[in-house]
Amino acid sequence: MKQLFLNVKDGSVKLIRQPMPTVKENMVLVESLYTVVSAGTERGLASFGGKNLVQKALERPDQVKKVLEKLSTDGIVTTMESAFNKLAEPMPMGYSGVGRVISCGRGVTQVQAGDLVAMVGTAYHCEINRVSRTMITKVPRELTDYRQTAFCALGGIALEGIHQAEVIPGETVAVIGMGLLGHIVSRILNAYGCDVIGYDVVDKSMPATRLKAFINSGDDHAADMSKALTRGRGVDKVIITAAANTNAPMDLAAAIARDRGIICMIGVTQMNIDRRPYYERELSFRIARSYGAGRYDTVYEEQGIDYPIGYVRFTEGRNIEEFVRLIVQGRADFSDLITHEIPFEQAADAYEMITKNPKHEHYIGVLLKYSDNKEKWKETVGSPKAKKNVSAEKVQIGLIGAGNFVRSTMLPVMKETGKFEFRGLATTGGTGGAQVNDRTPFAYTTNDYRKLLADPDIDLIVVSTQHSSHAKFVTEALNAGKNVYCEKPLCLTLEELEEIREAYKNSEGELFVGLNRRYAPLIRQIKKEMKTDQIPAVYDFIANAGFIPKDHWVQDEAAGGGRVLGEACHFVDLIQYLDGSELTELQVAAAGNNAYPMNDNVLITLKFASGAIGNIVYSSMGSKKYPKEQLRVLSNGCVYEMDNFIRLKKYGSTKSVKEKLKQDKGIRAEYEYIFKVLKGRIKNTSAADAFRGQELLIKAMQRVKEA
Repeated sequence: MKQLFLNVKDGSVKLIRQPMPTVKENMVLVESLYTVVSAGTERGLASFGGKNLVQKALERPDQVKKVLEKLSTDGIVTTMESAFNKLAEPMPMGYSGVGRVISCGRGVTQVQAGDLVAMVGTAYHCEINRVSRTMITKVPRELTDYRQTAFCALGGIALEGIHQAEVIPGETVAVIGMGLLGHIVSRILNAYGCDVIGYDVVDKSMPATRLKAFINSGDDHAADMSKALTRGRGVDKVIITAAANTNAPMDLAAAIARDRGIICMIGVTQMNIDRRPYYERELSFRIARSYGAGRYDTVYEEQGIDYPIGYVRFTEGRNIEEFVRLIVQGRADFSDLITHEIPFEQAADAYEMITKNPKHEHYIGVLLKYSDNKEKWKETVGSPKAKKNVSAEKVQIGLIGAGNFVRSTMLPVMKETGKFEFRGLATTGGTGGAQVNDRTPFAYTTNDYRKLLADPDIDLIVVSTQHSSHAKFVTEALNAGKNVYCEKPLCLTLEELEEIREAYKNSEGELFVGLNRRYAPLIRQIKKEMKTDQIPAVYDFIANAGFIPKDHWVQDEAAGGGRVLGEACHFVDLIQYLDGSELTELQVAAAGNNAYPMNDNVLITLKFASGAIGNIVYSSMGSKKYPKEQLRVLSNGCVYEMDNFIRLKKYGSTKSVKEKLKQDKGIRAEYEYIFKVLKGRIKNTSAADAFRGQELLIKAMQRVKEA
């Protein structure tokens, strides 16, 4: 299948091929029929992409602040590489459409294969989309012009604004901004029995949008004209749908609203509030969060768990359900808003029209229309950019998963070494596979990971998926006789650890775990100069981990296992490497702070057979301006202090400081180590530490939960 992506660096768009996604629990697969090109949101993104770096920085000062924070802790080279990698990653486009259900995952009961559905959220400009059951609504077959239901996301935004403004039937409502969204809001208000006054800098009135009046928002007498239409009272409610880099819509809204009126923002403008009119008339300002309740809630949008209707009447899903109801019952008609139907294959023409419009076309609603392309049903697709011949000199990679770490770090570093070739990629769908192949083409991409295990040309299976699935993929790959590199953590339970240990024992394959800190040059230098494997030392490590919300999948015990198992294992392994003897004891004490997720803040103490001891402070309570990782090693009259893998201070009879321009956490050295092991040049000595460290960490976290 093909999916449309935006190149953030220059604002261009392109279609990228990938396998059709697989269905998941509480999800449906939908064959797209029409998707909406948003002249507001998507034009803004495309225009942003076409700007130079200075213009981008001026438009997004929040992102500049993040870059400066990272610069202060990680160094200039690392920060710049991270920023440019992010800009180079293609962005999926689209969020609203209508299509036909292909298949339903477990837990989906409201629709079945063959049904027409309106969809929002992950309703990308893509031939086949995987959408949560909470973000679709069935479209009755009797609706002949179902194209207009493709506007369902805009309908949801409009309805959320109407609900937030507490509109009552019979009220007079001002709609500031008469673009596509403004017309949709106005027509829904018409259906609810409200009088609508439209405002814009140019007259965009349409016959089917029944306005009480249109007023030019730039007219100095706009407020007086509004009062004349409302018996001198002012409008009851104001809904701002405009997209403008000015405060004029906010100023107009305050001028035309009646005493104790409500103003709701669903557009994108400056929001500087003049206190005087708000105080004098006790006005209320509200902002609607996209399509409705559930937006940005991973439990609702990704796990498909709905809110009880007794507590939340209009969720995202129920807003688009209401939008479709208005169309089906003939209370609102949006068909005349469709000014262009453009074949999906010619999507670039649609974006050229909404950004540059070289032909000066009049457009309001632009739809991409999808054809019956047989190629979209393929479960495995080849890449025309990938090398076809397999090199025996390089390690052939089969990758399961295409997450952010894979795209931003793993594959760029592997490519940089020149020691790996990218043979097969397996993903269940989504945008990650396409984003991977755009920059690091694999010979083929599939939605069935078992094809990688059966591929005789693949030397190394790389597992980089959600933590809960690591054990399954590692065990199956080892049982298939493959070498395996698993991103940390190796597993989440003792039962899984035992299964992996047994599979590794009986397999011809090698096992590596992505615990890269032990390979960092500064860490190796500390071990060599302080002889920590010969002279017992005291280790003190601070991980200023940063805050992650409670609803993030890593915090989900079933999916991510928590942050200690998922990340703190890095630092346990680092100290294991430095000491070199058996880790005999590991204890965890968790801090109590209700403002932070459970077990995000812990003290881990280590004891080794050598007599060495270690202390790891893992915390999400710190500042982003403070370095993320620091290590102090005390031994034999010396103190070595490593600061965020860019700086090493030595305290002995004299003091010295070594500083790098680029942060180096040992990732490249780890991949070179894997290459040497697989080519028979050295033996794999890291697996035993990975097993021991994870075993003791799992046991310690079990004791914390039972305490």
